[in-house]
Amino acid sequence: MKKIPIGALLILIGLMFTCGKSGNNSSKNNNGGGGNTTPTVTYFTNPLLSSGPDPWVVEGSDNNYYFTYTSGSELKVYQTPKMSLLSQANVKTVWTPPATGNYSHDIWAPEIHYLQNNWYMYFAADNGNDTTHRIYVLETSDANPYTTNWTFKGQLQPTTDRWAIDPTILTYNNNMYMVWSGWAGYNQPGNQQIYIAKMKDPVTIDGDRVLISQPDQPWEKNGSPVNEGPEILTNSSGNVFLIYSASSCFTDDYCLGMLTLRTGGDPLNPADWTKSPSPVFTKNIAGNTVGPGHCSFFKSKDATEDWIVFHANDQPGQGCGDTRSPRMEKFTWNADGTPNFGVPIAEGLKIKVPSGE
Repeated sequence: MKKIPIGALLILIGLMFTCGKSGNNSSKNNNGGGGNTTPTVTYFTNPLLSSGPDPWVVEGSDNNYYFTYTSGSELKVYQTPKMSLLSQANVKTVWTPPATGNYSHDIWAPEIHYLQNNWYMYFAADNGNDTTHRIYVLETSDANPYTTNWTFKGQLQPTTDRWAIDPTILTYNNNMYMVWSGWAGYNQPGNQQIYIAKMKDPVTIDGDRVLISQPDQPWEKNGSPVNEGPEILTNSSGNVFLIYSASSCFTDDYCLGMLTLRTGGDPLNPADWTKSPSPVFTKNIAGNTVGPGHCSFFKSKDATEDWIVFHANDQPGQGCGDTRSPRMEKFTWNADGTPNFGVPIAEGLKIKVPSGE
């Protein structure tokens, strides 16, 4: 084993004691410098922060990653050149909702996307009553999303106006689609299903929603029948996978499932999506990783590795609250081109940092 220099060893020990402190309640280094004096670290441990449900990460063109999550009452953005040092990232509140109104409460599952030369931040919100949850979007023309210069662009609404959360974007064959989780009924809680709709532009849905997945397998019905948190993953050949969360997040059996789009298929044709018969990522209770779900993906700094970011609890029975913390690990690809997420790495176990860090 390679001998670690004393200086690096001291840094590593310091990180072991500070890892998991999210700094969620204060803004840190808000000059937008991107952490230019970050230490060199060989390993990190999960969780990345002490709390952070529904984690999302995207890489900018400025050599920084941008991370956000469900804080519930506002939108925060973290800026870091190294995902393994997320706990030391610059962080600021970039948008605060009005005190009252349709999008004033329960700000859930934000995502940041770069589309048509602007940044967009999609999220779900309600008026204090969950049945009013809908999808909303902000826009900025600034160079990166670590800014307070966001413009509220309103609600994204298909022809059929229904409860909707967990929006994400699929860009495929020069077309743009929104994918989200919604109820089958009008405003009555029930099965959460995955819907898709074509977009006219980044702030406008064109047409109505199309159902592409419903919880019809036993492993999707623990607690209640749920398909939510859809995320798009594309392999090097351009094959499209939709990774989603299944079963109620209040249970320990929250997990990840997968849909595969037929090669050359139409995303709006439900028959072109195939569901994997079993979950693709499940709990590791012995490793203090319970209810893993609601993920996102990123490439290592040198683009040679694929990484998944997800949230999980560290003990059974903790449910669907702020005990869910963000974790990340590298994943590989099977011979048939499908992703292989393996088993969640145990909490506290040393993990080699992403290549290029």
